[in-house]
Amino acid sequence: MLTIERDIRLAGVGYEGLALDEFIRHLQLAGVTLLVDVRLNPISRKRGFSKTALAGALGDAGIAYEHLRELGNPKWNRAGFGGSAGELANARETYAEGLRSPSASECLDRIAAAAQLRSVALMCFEADEQRCHRDVVLNAVRGRLSFAMSA
Repeated sequence: MLTIERDIRLAGVGYEGLALDEFIRHLQLAGVTLLVDVRLNPISRKRGFSKTALAGALGDAGIAYEHLRELGNPKWNRAGFGGSAGELANARETYAEGLRSPSASECLDRIAAAAQLRSVALMCFEADEQRCHRDVVLNAVRGRLSFAMSA
């Protein structure tokens, strides 16, 4: 479910199907020290996963929380992530285009910098990372880290 990459300490995680305590336990076992919430709106019908409650529970567990709204997937682009292979490819490309904005680019740089210093997990709801925009974010951050490590 949660895979930390050894050299760059970066992971993606979805809370779909998990209770809050189980979710936090996964993060702790993986050694995550910063959870970056990449949902556009950090609210959830699932108890404990809205911004304030989640930040509090994570803080109690020794995990920092940061919400980066700029990396959220616009509502109008979400259906494609659950669609056919073609729809998924289109939704991923549309989302990736949005990551080129100055504000999103700054957020990606912040995540890359943090991942060089601590274990970072990017969070959204979707359990299947390939069907979530956070996979596009992870790839963009990995690209920045690869560039930084080769420079």
